[in-house]
Amino acid sequence: MLHSDVFLSATIYVFDLDGVMYLGDTPIPYATQAVERLQNSGKRVYFLTNNSGKTREAYQTKLREVNDLNVTVDQIYTSAYATSLFLRDHRAAAGKTVFVIGEPGLAQELEQTAGLKTVVAPFETPSTEIDFVVVGIDRNFTYEKLRYAHEAITRGHAEFIATNRDSTFPMEHGEIPGGGSIVASVACATGREPLTIGKPEPHAYEAILEAASATAADSVMIGDRLDTDIAVGKRAGAHTVLVLTGVTARDAVSSAPKEWLPEFVLDDLRQLN
Repeated sequence: MLHSDVFLSATIYVFDLDGVMYLGDTPIPYATQAVERLQNSGKRVYFLTNNSGKTREAYQTKLREVNDLNVTVDQIYTSAYATSLFLRDHRAAAGKTVFVIGEPGLAQELEQTAGLKTVVAPFETPSTEIDFVVVGIDRNFTYEKLRYAHEAITRGHAEFIATNRDSTFPMEHGEIPGGGSIVASVACATGREPLTIGKPEPHAYEAILEAASATAADSVMIGDRLDTDIAVGKRAGAHTVLVLTGVTARDAVSSAPKEWLPEFVLDDLRQLN
């Protein structure tokens, strides 16, 4: 086990999901035991994923079915939920209209949390009535969705919001394109850069700290990506742990910029104590 004053004093542990807890529908060895060990010692555990495709309830179910972990919905934060919180709290979004390039979980979070009216089919609503275009992972992305988003942003008044900019995410058989690849196509078409909500931006992490009534110095961010998980922890002022069970190899750490360098690098979560 890795014994450190950081781990002894920290009260909040924030785990990424893909590449840390599981790959696709396969649990990563020792991840469940690490979470249970922390919770049994009185630590508070949260989960923070950039994946916007599912609701928090769906991730709660996945953690139970894949990792045999029983957690509450309040312990789970996604880029979809963080985007909804941001639009609710900073854009007075309730009652406004959003065109969603994403999967059903994203639209559901925007409706339930932010009170937005969601449009999911291109051109079913005049583009001039769209207040926001929110983009996440969308396995049914089409040219017509791109064209409608382009029109709403460049000819209408819609604000362009990205749930995250992850170009890929890990699965059992390797990486696949992520929501960031779709965001990039909208950015290219419109010539506009979006407001990004997910990691490495600190919005979601700060929401976790606020909910936990904790400071960043009392928290640890654990992830498998340098440019999102470690970067968000460092931006927020948290302690950071890179675990080599996802997309990052140990060799990448030595060449990473300062803002992506973790405090600790672990082969797997057996060493987290």
